[in-house]
Formats: sequence, C-alpha cells, structure tokens
Amino acid sequence: MNVVPLAADSIGVRSMATYVECGQTRVLVDPGATLAPNRFGLPPADAEWEALKRANDRISGYAARASLIFLSHYHEDHFRHDPGIYQGRAVWAKDAKRMINPRQAMRARELWKAIAGGCRLDSADGRTMETADARLTASPPLAHGIEGTGLGYVVALTVTDLREGTRFVHASDVQGPLSAVAAAYLVRERPDILYLSGPPAYLEHQLGAALIDRGVDHLLRVLDRTDCHVILDHHALRAPSYPERLKRLWQTGRVVTAAGYLGLPDEALEARRRSLWAGRRKPAARMERRLKSPGRSAMIDRRRDIPRAKGG
Repeated sequence: MNVVPLAADSIGVRSMATYVECGQTRVLVDPGATLAPNRFGLPPADAEWEALKRANDRISGYAARASLIFLSHYHEDHFRHDPGIYQGRAVWAKDAKRMINPRQAMRARELWKAIAGGCRLDSADGRTMETADARLTASPPLAHGIEGTGLGYVVALTVTDLREGTRFVHASDVQGPLSAVAAAYLVRERPDILYLSGPPAYLEHQLGAALIDRGVDHLLRVLDRTDCHVILDHHALRAPSYPERLKRLWQTGRVVTAAGYLGLPDEALEARRRSLWAGRRKPAARMERRLKSPGRSAMIDRRRDIPRAKGG
C-alpha cells in the first residue's frame, strides 16, 4: 500500500488531501485545500499563496490517477467545487441529508447537483466495497470534534490492502479525537497507519486546556491499544507552540506530521504568519482594524448550529 499526503497544514495549507494506492485500487481522499483568510489579524502571506498553488497542482495531478474520490465532509478545506475533478470517477461523499449541519448541507446540495451527472456518486456513510486488491470501508458519521456540536460530523475511510493485510485509516477532522465514540471506532479498526486531525490547540485560550488534553489522552489510548503509527496534522499545527504542546504524542516515537511522514521539515505556515509578515508592508487598513479588535473564532460557538466560515 502506498499512502501519499498531498497537502496538509505541515506543508503550508489547510488540507488533509491524501492519495492511497493498492495495486489497481487508487483513491483520492478529501481533495480540498484552503488558507485561513484571517489569522493573528493578518491575511495570508505570499509563501502561503505559493504553497496553496503547489498543493492544488499536486491534488489535480493525483486526481487524474484516482479511480475513486472520497469526501469526508463539506468544509472547504476537504473538497473541491470543480466538477471536472470528479468526472468519470466513482465518488463516495458524506451523506448530504443525514447528520449534517445546515451550512454543510447547503454546500453538499450544490456539489451533488453539480457533479451527479458526470460521476458515479454515492453516500459514503457505512458503505463497503471490495476490489481484487483492497477493501474500502466508510465509517458511520463521527463527531467533528465534540459530540453534539454545530460543527457536524465526518466520515472516516479504512483502506485494507488484501495482498499485504495492512490497514490505513483516514479519520479527517475528529480533532484528537475529542470524542470517546470516535476513539473507540479507531481502536476497533486497528489501523497500521492512522491519519487524523489533532486537537485544536490554536484555540486553547478559548476552549480550555482540558479539552486539548482530552484529545491527546484519547490518541494515546488508541496508540496503547493498537500497533498503529499516526500521522497527526491539520488543526493541531495551527498553534506556534504545537511542538511543545503536543510533546506527549511526539515522544511516543509513533506520531509524526504529514511532512514528517514524507521525510520533509514542517512548514506550518499559518502558525508562522506573524513572522512571514514581519518587515513587510502592513496589510490594508480594514485588516489593521481587525487586528485591534479581533473577532471570536467560529469554534468558540461550537454548541450552536450556525453557519460557519470557510475552512474546518
């Protein structure tokens, strides 16, 4: 089995796009990539825009090789609106009507309407398929972070290589996992390689240290009960302090970032946005006003089922 992270926060953009190949079974997972429009009161720096272009080029290149595209949910760093990327392929996508919040449901309706005529489109939730080389199994909906919040649900994908017996699980935005239900599901799947979003440490001052520690504890429990190695990325890498804050995970020797998995140094550009802007011309006055009076993160209102900003 060949697992290739294509774009990730440790590679400079908000994404968990991944390509998985088992013989003739070729899967593209979550082919989206975005940038945070406002971080530390600053817009994306030039280095971030360049990283986004490279990420989209990689995703497009691997999409041409894929026979199946899997969409875990409808935050815009996890899917692409362009119908062309799905043309002529099988597509498994998070159910557009069941266990989905209103904003994601709207995006899902628009996407399904745009691509349904050009691909073999199915609801992913709980679906299973077996090929000559692999078995693909989608989870039931798992919480996007904490159970019962306005952030909604995601669907994980397990790819089992029938030739080698190895298992890869892409668990998207389970954020730690923060949910004990999601943690139990991951233990049950017994992955050899697990790729998931880590706890949102960049919002710790709003959400509290206990919640971040819960995500760390849950992942340590998954590691203790399985023999898996973990690719931890996405939300976890948006805090400049992530190397120290998640030290308990790195110290296991079984947890790396997507960049680390590829043998590359971390380029968590969003976390470095202040330094990327240092010494450059200040952003526009409108952004300066935001800097003086920053708004609350969407995640602080996580218990309200309200429309969300782009990204996840």
